[in-house]
Amino acid sequence: MRKLSFLLLLATLFAGKAVADEGMWLPSLIHKLNINEMQEMGLQLSADDIYSINNSSLKDAVVALDRGSCTAELVSEDGLLLTNHHCGFGEIQAHSSVENDYLQDGFWAMTRDAELPNPGKTVSFLVRIEDVTDKVLADVTDTMSEEERRNEIRSVTSKLENEAKGDTHYETYVRSFFNSNEYYLFVVETFRDIRLVGAPPQALGKFGGDTDNWMWPRHTSDFAMFRVYAGPDGKPADFSEENVPYHPKHFLPISLKGIEEGDFAMVMGYPGSTNRYKTSYGVDYTMQVTNPVRVEVREKKLDILDDYMNTSQKARIQYASKYAGSSNYYKYSIGQNRGLKNLEVIAKKKELEDEFTSWVNANSERREKYGEALKYIADTYADNADNKAREYMAESLIRGPEIFMFAYRTLPLYRMLEEGDHGPEREQMIADRIAESLDNFYKDYHAETDMKVAAALMELYAENNPVKYHPDFFEDARKKGFEKYTEKMFRKSMFDDQEELTEFLKAPRFKDLKKDWVFQASRDIFDKFREIGELASQKDDQLAKGRRLFVAGLMEMQEDKSFYPDANSTMRLTYGQVLDYEPRDGVIYKHYTTTDGYLEKEIPGDNEFHVPERMKNLLQAENFGRYANEEGELVACFITNNDITGGNSGSPVINGKGELIGIAFDGNWEAMSGDIAFEPELQRCINVDIRFVLWVIDKYAGATHLIDEMLIVE
Repeated sequence: MRKLSFLLLLATLFAGKAVADEGMWLPSLIHKLNINEMQEMGLQLSADDIYSINNSSLKDAVVALDRGSCTAELVSEDGLLLTNHHCGFGEIQAHSSVENDYLQDGFWAMTRDAELPNPGKTVSFLVRIEDVTDKVLADVTDTMSEEERRNEIRSVTSKLENEAKGDTHYETYVRSFFNSNEYYLFVVETFRDIRLVGAPPQALGKFGGDTDNWMWPRHTSDFAMFRVYAGPDGKPADFSEENVPYHPKHFLPISLKGIEEGDFAMVMGYPGSTNRYKTSYGVDYTMQVTNPVRVEVREKKLDILDDYMNTSQKARIQYASKYAGSSNYYKYSIGQNRGLKNLEVIAKKKELEDEFTSWVNANSERREKYGEALKYIADTYADNADNKAREYMAESLIRGPEIFMFAYRTLPLYRMLEEGDHGPEREQMIADRIAESLDNFYKDYHAETDMKVAAALMELYAENNPVKYHPDFFEDARKKGFEKYTEKMFRKSMFDDQEELTEFLKAPRFKDLKKDWVFQASRDIFDKFREIGELASQKDDQLAKGRRLFVAGLMEMQEDKSFYPDANSTMRLTYGQVLDYEPRDGVIYKHYTTTDGYLEKEIPGDNEFHVPERMKNLLQAENFGRYANEEGELVACFITNNDITGGNSGSPVINGKGELIGIAFDGNWEAMSGDIAFEPELQRCINVDIRFVLWVIDKYAGATHLIDEMLIVE
């Protein structure tokens, strides 16, 4: 693997000009930071064509799915959305049953009436962005404590949000950037009636499964289709038969011209989180604590889920979404540690910190302002036992077994019953609200499997954390043995059985909850979690101050350089090119794959590499029509050097004319360190070619009405 010199690392981490393949840029700022370089690289649009408040622009066709968990793009005047299959996986799974297995068979609504509603799913449009840094920090002084600073900022941002919202239905929020050195106001419009339109079978949309996850070459048709609905007045509304397809300000035309190496490409979306300005101390903590804890806990959990999922079709459907959600960042954590080690990121971070220290010490005013920044950070990480326990508990007991979190939801009812002064009507109202959620929870819940997960992860937590971090009930569990104790705990609980819990909620009694072992265990867990959190957070202010001062100092030290902010689930634009790469000596990965590789990877009957008979026949017939490239191949996926991360899944890949050429769905294994340190020679964005998507919709699904709805550019 290629190694970056320190000078190259500095040039790419803190670029003197906008480096084409690195940076998640705010679209409202590209007119002054990036547009000239983008146009030199092949962009044929203006900055206003990308981001405009007064006129339709590309930003109006790109949305945050579920408030930023994924991205999607509009591709028709009737609100048709494209995103990734894995971004719609939860909805596809929720609508699936043994009788209608949409995970296995796919789903296609051949009429608008057949499109499936999804309670809770949302789509958010960006209305505008405003730099409010000066307003937020107007009365903030260097003499303030972190708490005083935080309170002042909270007061001002709340006022700005309320003023921006006014009497509109918009949502408003102020986000901090550059470790609380800058602040921007966002105004968004969120729609709540989002219906599933189409999804290929899992054998296409998730082809390669966990084995191919984060890997190149890929051959996955990773897409799903939804439609945005609005009330008759065109505004957001809850699901109703009276709602109509939403007519967006802008939707993306789709290009069939294909891609060539070196072509300009930009990605717009909602990247979730990066930590490019993390210090060597933070990187070391990630490598020594965060990632190892996540890998150890999830590996044990995934093995148990996998055993159950292999027992039946029903079991596979029940846990498909849960397994996918857990496994994604399990593998990510393995790859990130590998990348951080291979690229010697800690050593390079230390070199930058040494340069920063020399710059600070060369001037008395700088010493006064920034002299303690790195010390604050170093001291925070000096003793990380509390933080390690917090991360272990979050992974193993909070996010591990499902039953503890579910049982803890009844705490308000427990307190009302204990106090006994709210009246039976109020108590029953709370009980009824809980009862309304039971069908949704137990539909995809298997008590015996969750019991095995609980026993295994409780024991793992106990083995890896001192007794002072253990929930109270662990004392008995250790004496009896975690497996036997957990079996008895489930037997002495109503929460593992829907019928039993339903009966309780019809006439809830305090003594029934008080003696319920699972409920009491959940209280012990969350009480201890709060206690650990309070211990761990004692240094949070010091760490926040150190990070803020360090980044402020870097920006002052390199005042002629254009800095981009870390991702924080707000809209960003990245730009680059379609490019191959060399992962190791003697190996060059081509910039695209074809469906020939899809057939070459086939393992009949395999969970990850099975090819449906219909798909095989269509591909072997090579009836690719207008979706083929000049060589007659059907391109499956391609790679670019765009800068993306989690949350960018489903983002549109757009050519220089503003046309859709692909959908981003993954990063590559060799650059899993990218959220902390971008590696320009290796980092690649993996995209499904839009022609493969259209071919699946047209030839495989026969959903030509959806093709007709789009604007196709030949």
